[in-house]
Amino acid sequence: MGITAFAFYLFAITAVASGLLVVLSRNPVHSVLWLILTFFSAAGLFVLMGAEFVAMLLAIVYVGAVAVLFLFVVMMLDVDFVELKSGIAKFLPFGIAIGLVLIIELGLVIGHWQFAEGALDLRQTVTPALTDAQNTQNTIAIGSVLYTDYIYLFQAAGLILLVAMIGAIVLTLRHRTDVKRQNIQEQMHRDPAKTMELKDVKSGQGL
Repeated sequence: MGITAFAFYLFAITAVASGLLVVLSRNPVHSVLWLILTFFSAAGLFVLMGAEFVAMLLAIVYVGAVAVLFLFVVMMLDVDFVELKSGIAKFLPFGIAIGLVLIIELGLVIGHWQFAEGALDLRQTVTPALTDAQNTQNTIAIGSVLYTDYIYLFQAAGLILLVAMIGAIVLTLRHRTDVKRQNIQEQMHRDPAKTMELKDVKSGQGL
């Protein structure tokens, strides 16, 4: 067994085992930690496949942002998980039925999966050949395609995400009347004679 096959089986077994432990762990903090291990194992599998760019995205975005966010939320919120799990038995048959339906659907899709004629050739025409001097790595090839041929689509996608972020902020922003807010214009144009009052306090007397 070569080092590549050994690494593949190591990452694959680790990913499957840690994925099961994510679901089976009783402690939610342990579930998030097993989820991080699953992401790292999947990133290792992507590296073995030659997709190091996807592996970096998986490690940076999911492990560095999403999983850490889950971990902080689980650790900071005082959630009574015992009370939440008490109602699982009531909905367990319904959940098992939905799971079986999904498994049957996946089996039907995988069993009748067919590639269209010329699909592989069309896919290879988009990405530059990795044998070129400037495209020796998967990340360089993706970057050259993304920032040259599809630069306008990339910028349009970023603009759409910016508009969605601003829209979410506007829709969820609520101005409360019982909260004192800072008004810069009023502070700059205030009159000291109206906002300041001097008191002559005699010695030995309080206010």
